[in-house]
Amino acid sequence: MEKDGRRDSVNHHSLAVIPGDGIGHEVVSEALRVLQHVQQISGRFQLDVQHFDWSCQYYLRHGRMMPEDGLSTLSGFEAIFLGAVGFPTVPDHVSLWGLLLPIRRGFDQYVNLRPVKILQGIESPLRRYKAGDINFVVVRENTEGEYSNIGGALRPGTPDEVVIQNSVFTRKGTERVMRWAFELARTSRKRLTAATKSNGLNYSMPFWDEVFRQVGREYPDVDQSLYHVDALASYFVTRPESFDVVVASNLFGDILTDLGGAIQGGLGLAASANINPDRRFPSMFEPVHGSAPDIAGKNIANPVAQLWTAKLMLDHLGYPEEGQWILDAIEATLLAGIKTPDLGGTATTHSFTDAVLSRLPA
Repeated sequence: MEKDGRRDSVNHHSLAVIPGDGIGHEVVSEALRVLQHVQQISGRFQLDVQHFDWSCQYYLRHGRMMPEDGLSTLSGFEAIFLGAVGFPTVPDHVSLWGLLLPIRRGFDQYVNLRPVKILQGIESPLRRYKAGDINFVVVRENTEGEYSNIGGALRPGTPDEVVIQNSVFTRKGTERVMRWAFELARTSRKRLTAATKSNGLNYSMPFWDEVFRQVGREYPDVDQSLYHVDALASYFVTRPESFDVVVASNLFGDILTDLGGAIQGGLGLAASANINPDRRFPSMFEPVHGSAPDIAGKNIANPVAQLWTAKLMLDHLGYPEEGQWILDAIEATLLAGIKTPDLGGTATTHSFTDAVLSRLPA
């Protein structure tokens, strides 16, 4: 690219693409079309893409969700763009513990970021709220807590069977995700809410509360609140407009973010980022709608979550302006009444993306 006799610098970013299963293939291919167009009109970056077929289908052929050296292979990339994982004949714990969780933990992606926002052109199930009324993010601790792989079974299959699942909360892990959330709140409306359950979990959650208060002393400019997770879930429904940034443990964040997806209009709109803030490892970007095998191959899957996920990836790579182009084009498309069947429209996956492409800057 030549301008004023000088060669423009284009930043190259290596991207591992894992479409996964079901509708993952369809929405990922559409998102890549949008990303390719955005990089062309931006001229500031280029995504060097390599595809991997790791999935439940790969598991059925090889007995593994990814090769033994899968993490080593991925470690050379700057980002991972994932579609969806899951297939009826493969148990969920096999697919989760064979691909997603090894990536999240192996690459220390300790921040799971989920935006909760009513987009223009979308009617929330909470009818009293309109676009712009609800706009917050949930920061979920992503590598330890209740999803720690520690536990076991004693005397399985007998009347005396005992099953133990241990939660692990470290000071390092708890402090760093809270500090990240505080820093994010400083760039927003300076309000941070933490989910707890210290009235029922008498070791882990009092510790969580203590760390929240200790870290919070470093951020006197941020309004801070602690809510029991059951009350917080009700507040997500009764007063979601009051939230800015919410920080939660692994399990609580998982549940709350699906509720957040519901109030913004459905999981077909729900994007997420698994971030390694230190950038020592690649971060991974994925929608959270699942593989939806019942509609796979029908060209009716909603690509919004994958497109919004692409926006989060561009933000992380250092191109927030280009990321906003994508979100603006999505909203303009929805405002024009172009919607996939899950949102009450008749657009196909492909035609919806065509409409988004037509609304990107020229």
